[in-house]
Amino acid sequence: MRRRRTAGSPWRSEAPHGDAHPILASAALGALMPFMARFSCLWCGRAWETRGPDDLEGWAQLCPDCVGAAGDDGFRRMRLRTGLAERAASARARTLEPAPGAGAAADAMRAYYRSRAATYDDWYLRRGAYAHGTIDDLAWTMDLDAATLWLDGLPLTGEIVELAAGTGWWSPLLAGKGELWCYDAVPETLDLARGRLLAHGLRAHLHERDAWAEPDRRVDALFGGFWLSHVPRARLADFLELCARWLKPGGTFAFIDSRADPASGAAVNTWNPETETAVRQVGDRSFRIPKVYYAPDELVRGLAGAGFVETNVRTTSRFFLLGSARMPGERQR
Repeated sequence: MRRRRTAGSPWRSEAPHGDAHPILASAALGALMPFMARFSCLWCGRAWETRGPDDLEGWAQLCPDCVGAAGDDGFRRMRLRTGLAERAASARARTLEPAPGAGAAADAMRAYYRSRAATYDDWYLRRGAYAHGTIDDLAWTMDLDAATLWLDGLPLTGEIVELAAGTGWWSPLLAGKGELWCYDAVPETLDLARGRLLAHGLRAHLHERDAWAEPDRRVDALFGGFWLSHVPRARLADFLELCARWLKPGGTFAFIDSRADPASGAAVNTWNPETETAVRQVGDRSFRIPKVYYAPDELVRGLAGAGFVETNVRTTSRFFLLGSARMPGERQR
């Protein structure tokens, strides 16, 4: 299987002619899918609607009859095991202590991204309000390609967590590197990320979870796309320390984020450099959210203060910050 660049996502898998349908192949291999309240049974095709988010049928995506007969064949046993594991992981995420980012600002962020979910990728694709003319849009596309190649070149393997995954723009690339867990506080964007991964025939765990939630384990790699700029300056040290707690010895933290450029966002949006907040328009609604444009040297110092080593933060020509750092110690094999 080879990969190629597309306009809709950093990478996509392209199966050779004659391969199985990607969604069915993914299910047959035990793809770890999120809960679905309504679905067609993966075994018999029966349409089913669950009673609530704890129903095992919605996690296994098997109707009750097929769940009851799961011992009869390997596929249904595999789906039952997968559903049990996914339900348990979701329960752990729901029982975490309230995130320190909770409050009015966090509520505004969730409301903003919920309202913008359906059109969020217009920002990446320079469509609609995000089109700024040939010159600026070409510069954007070149910077986005540079960021994609940079991320693809990082040696991220093993268990990978993506915080604030959004619509999953970077998720297919990360899912090709290891076992990916996509977390976001907004279910509407996770639905789009799920569709993107399934369209590429890729597997990932997707769960609703705040980026500020305390880690429940240590992993090999952590990625955040355009999230650090939503962390208020006074809380940057707290968040970078949280990132360090996510990682095993030798684990890698990588991020891509925004630089201040008038051609980055929609013309109707405004930014206040004194309060480091932005006012974003979505239709007839406006949202005030944190937006901090960190300098590379600030992040280098912050990462060092949180215990990271081998820190590297650089910029593309106009629009993006690219950063990576590692926790001390030998990586566990």
